[in-house]
Amino acid sequence: MTSAQLTESLKSEATRLGFALVGVCPAVAPAGLGRLREWLDRGYSGQMDYFQRRREAYEHPSSVLDGARSILMLGTQYLSTEPRPTSAGQGRVSRYAWSGFNYHDLIHHRMELLIQNLKRQEPAANCRAVIDTAPLMERDFAAFAGLGWQGKNTLLLNKSLGSWFFLSALLTDVALQGDPPFAADHCGTCTACLDACPTAAFVQPQVLDANRCISYLTIEHRSSIPTELRARMGDWVFGCDVCQDVCPWNRKPEPTSDPGFCASKELDPLKLDELFFLTDEQFRARFRKTPLWRPRRRGLLRNAAIALGNQHARSSIPALSRGLIDPEPLVRGACAWALGCMADRAATTLLGDRLAQESDTEVRAEIEAALLKSTAQRDPAAL
Repeated sequence: MTSAQLTESLKSEATRLGFALVGVCPAVAPAGLGRLREWLDRGYSGQMDYFQRRREAYEHPSSVLDGARSILMLGTQYLSTEPRPTSAGQGRVSRYAWSGFNYHDLIHHRMELLIQNLKRQEPAANCRAVIDTAPLMERDFAAFAGLGWQGKNTLLLNKSLGSWFFLSALLTDVALQGDPPFAADHCGTCTACLDACPTAAFVQPQVLDANRCISYLTIEHRSSIPTELRARMGDWVFGCDVCQDVCPWNRKPEPTSDPGFCASKELDPLKLDELFFLTDEQFRARFRKTPLWRPRRRGLLRNAAIALGNQHARSSIPALSRGLIDPEPLVRGACAWALGCMADRAATTLLGDRLAQESDTEVRAEIEAALLKSTAQRDPAAL
């Protein structure tokens, strides 16, 4: 079997397995390596220390698979239905997590079947499947494999699918026939994604400061969210789709028929108040096998508290009062801030009572600031 025949055979099998995009490129040093280094040097990776720890590994795909010669880049569409509107006590979850399944598991299973197909044709082949967990610049290689171009919001854009897809890569030491790189940029003068970002996270086109990105803040950031960004987060509790929602290229794609990415009514939107009354065991049972487990219980409750504070709904005070006595200081601090957003005497009383008992320095500072804010909202003349 020739390289061209093997490549076509793999592409056909990938399509049969449910991959919407398939392209091949050689395993070489990524074109954007310099941009990555500059991004890291400017501190734009936030608390994602794994980028710095694996900095040198990004220099060549051989760090991911020894002897890598080719990369089969794959796209899995996840676009389902349009988001349902949120009301008081509910929060928004990024579309990619709506199914309630861990997309890594689903895609990895399909890629293992693809590897088996390759090894039936090339028994000596070494392979590795990667789904955004290894030091590989997937977007650079996806463009190199002809799948699309990097948009101004840093995401890969495809003419047919927009940006509503996951990227994954199959690395192998077998020589496959490469596809023509995607050299064009079809964003033109459009700046919709940059203009719409609630937290002004884009330093410039194609440069994202993760420290200000709602997706980063709700998923990867482990400590308290900066006070000046909380109100801008709106009702997002896991991820953010704003820069994708406004992209003109994302108006064209039809929803996927893939059953693995059907939206769950429990996640679109997510009921927030009830989360504060779940036991650790109940919380783990509900989210352990979903993308929402990434920030863990403490992170998700922190996010939920901020969303509830932004809604100013008195009906959420019981849930926030429960969070105010949570074992996790991170949760208590976020709930204190949220209660401070309520122009409500009951919220002020709760904060005052908790301050008398609170021993954590950071949480005490949150409560004191919340008391000042709550008092000012109810009676500006009292200050």
